[in-house]
Amino acid sequence: MAFAGRIRSSFPFAKLLRSDAISTAQRSSPREALLCSTIANSELSRNYATATGKKEEKIKVPLSLFGGSGNYASALYLSAVKANALDKVESELLTIVEASKKSPVFSQFTKDSSVPAETRVNAITDIADQAKFSDITKNFLVILAGNGRLRFIESIAKRFSELTMAHKGELKAIVTTVIPLPPQEEKELQETIQDIFGQGKKVTIEQKIDPSIWGGLVVQFGQKVFDMSIKTRARQMERYLREPIQIGNL
Repeated sequence: MAFAGRIRSSFPFAKLLRSDAISTAQRSSPREALLCSTIANSELSRNYATATGKKEEKIKVPLSLFGGSGNYASALYLSAVKANALDKVESELLTIVEASKKSPVFSQFTKDSSVPAETRVNAITDIADQAKFSDITKNFLVILAGNGRLRFIESIAKRFSELTMAHKGELKAIVTTVIPLPPQEEKELQETIQDIFGQGKKVTIEQKIDPSIWGGLVVQFGQKVFDMSIKTRARQMERYLREPIQIGNL
């Protein structure tokens, strides 16, 4: 278990990896509110209140996501959880992503910023209707189309899937190495992460190969990255060696 021991000693896990904070989501514009009653301003604020002013149960995003895609995914997650439609919305998002990958025409449509907003909205509405998507997904896609953000649908879907995994107590660790980890070392790494997070989390490992890191490994949990690559350590050492020597400290 030497490998796992090295990994464990290199990670400042305890406080850094556990976060219940809600990322700051983008607030809907008046036009967005008209297009999507299920993703309203009240759902993007910290407190969720009814029209009568009575506070509803506070919903938290299980992971703090940042950037435009993270904010959109977080807003959609809140709406899907309130509607008890998390799995359905995720499935529908992945359907759109797969359609974009399989159809060059549809892929170009989502990325072409010259298409008028009204045309994008009408087209995505027809697609959602034909696919019999839920109102939450349909209205969300309409918002993306109206704001010219359909080109980010794959990134948003990926962030949304991270939220659904966290909601279910699942955790995916992306491990980048120069060569594939031997099965035993992969098992040790998975067990180490599992021990740190406890049995309440189901940990899965996704391996990525990147010779440019020179050696060592990089482990990513959501948007938290722990870089233990030789390349990064070499650069840190280089910066250290270039610092002027303080004679008085010798």
